[in-house]
Amino acid sequence: MTNSYYNFNKAFNVILDYFLLNISLVIVYGFSHKTIFNWISDKTYINAVLVLNLLWLFSANILSLYIQDFDDEYKIVKKSIKTYILYVILVCYVMMYLSNIKSYYITWDYLFVSISLFGLLFGAGKLIFLIWVKRSAIINGKLKRVVIVGGGRSGLELCNRFKNAPHRGYNMLGIFDNQPLRVPAGHLYLGDTASCISYVKANNVDEIYCALPFSESETIKRLIIESDRNLIRFKLVPEHYEYFQGQLLTKSLNKIDVFSIRIEPLENIMNRFLKRLFDVVFSLFVLIFILSWLYPLIFILIKLESEGPVIFVQPRSGRDNTPFNCYKFRSMHINGNSHRMQATKGDSRITKVGAFLRKTSLDEMPQFFNVLIGDMSVVGPRPHMLSHTAEYSNLIDHFMVRHFIKPGITGWAQVQGLRGETKLLDDMCARVEADVWYMENWSFPLDLRIIFSTFFKAIIGDKYAF
Repeated sequence: MTNSYYNFNKAFNVILDYFLLNISLVIVYGFSHKTIFNWISDKTYINAVLVLNLLWLFSANILSLYIQDFDDEYKIVKKSIKTYILYVILVCYVMMYLSNIKSYYITWDYLFVSISLFGLLFGAGKLIFLIWVKRSAIINGKLKRVVIVGGGRSGLELCNRFKNAPHRGYNMLGIFDNQPLRVPAGHLYLGDTASCISYVKANNVDEIYCALPFSESETIKRLIIESDRNLIRFKLVPEHYEYFQGQLLTKSLNKIDVFSIRIEPLENIMNRFLKRLFDVVFSLFVLIFILSWLYPLIFILIKLESEGPVIFVQPRSGRDNTPFNCYKFRSMHINGNSHRMQATKGDSRITKVGAFLRKTSLDEMPQFFNVLIGDMSVVGPRPHMLSHTAEYSNLIDHFMVRHFIKPGITGWAQVQGLRGETKLLDDMCARVEADVWYMENWSFPLDLRIIFSTFFKAIIGDKYAF
């Protein structure tokens, strides 16, 4: 999708949801008070509406509702349903306390009806919006007419993406290449590279996408000059695009453009400061208000069942693959395989108390000490045993990338169900892929979402925790 279309659709998506939320509140107010005009001067109502809007903002940010592409309708619908459910839970929880405050008081009948109406309007609005994005080129505006120069691998792949997603705002006219046989049937061949400029001038082409190899630098230079002269935008497609799995970050080193193959938000010093500040505050809260009374209880339970230390200390791989001592409540009988073997389902080494601790993830609680001293973060890739790091780094190409950032007590892979025993190499590959995705897409709302999901799974139980 062109930037202008994408930004417009994204903004409209947000505005539509907030409009439907507030129109639901106004309509129900009108029916209950026999007028829709008094709400403007009703301070009690205004205060409550402000809270309801803030809760929707919080829910949408936690689940990244508005950070998404518009190609995957199923994913958008799934996110929308989750966001609405979270919103309803938060509204009921928060308003249960605010209902005792006079300046925020609204009836539960009003709350129930307005939330229900919003759910109906929100669902209908989202479906209409998706149909609009997918089907309506008229609303999106005039499609950009584009051509591709270069019928190699990059050019053909780009051509397929244009043809398979016309809703993105482009009308792909065809390909120019000096070797006609390189352009398969079904891909419109327009001529050699020398005829490109005359064609685009005659057919009002908006943009040229150049997918020629860098070895044809003279041809590329000529096309750039001619494009500038004729007010045609020129786009250069990286020759080795397949190496770049996400967005590219471009830096200039003395007039030489350098591409980073992945964007790392936590390379920004302010983002690192925000994450570290949250880690310190959150870990102090847990250690003071939860672990201070939980530790003695678990200490007694572990000691009553088996001999050995309460805290299990294991060297694990940290940031930049630097080893550190990771703390856990001991959940197994003392054995000689603790530093080599993963826990398996029905593992005889696990004690009865340990099974409960692992099922509820309470065995990880001492790792908040690791967070406080800076070895770990609350959210990040789970740290592996040193032996597993050595093993999988030779089997999975991008395995070590996850060590660019601090490991975490919980992470994106864990809340996606990618935890526990890795019986197959594909299981570890999926976990690594999730960890790298988190590193490339980090945001503070994403961390909050992961923490909330972890807390929820700890309450209901996680079938992969054993």
